[in-house]
Amino acid sequence: MTMTYQDEDVRRALRALADERASVRLKAALAVGTTPDARFVEPLVERCAVEPEFFVRDMLTWALTRHPETLTLPRVLAELRSERPRARSQALHTLSKIGDRQAWPAITHAHLTDTDDEVARTAWRAAALLVPDGEEPALAAVLVTQLGRGERATQLSLSRALTGLGDVVLPALDTVAGHPDPRVRAHALATRRILTDPDTGFEYAIEEAKRAVALDGAPGRDTGAC
Repeated sequence: MTMTYQDEDVRRALRALADERASVRLKAALAVGTTPDARFVEPLVERCAVEPEFFVRDMLTWALTRHPETLTLPRVLAELRSERPRARSQALHTLSKIGDRQAWPAITHAHLTDTDDEVARTAWRAAALLVPDGEEPALAAVLVTQLGRGERATQLSLSRALTGLGDVVLPALDTVAGHPDPRVRAHALATRRILTDPDTGFEYAIEEAKRAVALDGAPGRDTGAC
C-alpha cells in the first residue's frame, strides 16, 4: 500500500531536511526517497545546492532518483546554470545517477573546464558515463586540456574519466605528448599507462611518469647532442 502524504507530513519532512543536525537531514532524505512524492522534488534539488555534508547530499541525490524522471530531470538540468558551484556539482552528480543520456547536451565545455575543481571532477565523471556512441573522441579532446590540473584527487578523477572512454582517447593523449608543462606530460603518460595496464595503481603510474619526464628533460638526453 502506497503512503499518501498529508500537508502536515510534507511540512514536517521539509523542516527535517533543513534541520541543523546532519543525522536528522539524512533520515529525512531517506524517508522522502523511500516514499516519493512530487512535492518533494523542488525542495530536494534546493537542498542539494546548499547541503554541506557529502553523505547527506548523496542521500538527497538518491531520493531524487526515486522520483519520476519527467519531474526530476528538467529541474536538475536547470541547476547546471546555477551560479553556485555546489549546485552545479550536485546537479551533475545527480545526472550521472539518473543515467539518462538525454542529459548529455546539457554538459557543456564550461562544465568540463569549470574553475571549481569539484564541479569539473563531477562533470568529467558524468560526461564519461553519459557520452553517446561516437562522441567519445570529441569528449577526450576536451578532457586532455585539463591534464596536469589540481592535486592528486583531481588528477585521478580525470584519468578515470579518460580511461573509461577506452582506446579512443589515445590520439587525444598523443596531442599533449610534447606539452611544455611537465605536469601535463606526466599526467598523460600515467593515464596512458593505466589505460594499457588497468592493474597499475594511479600513484605508481604517476610517480613513474614523473621520473620518465624528468629523465627526458635531463641534460644529455638530447639525441642530437655531441
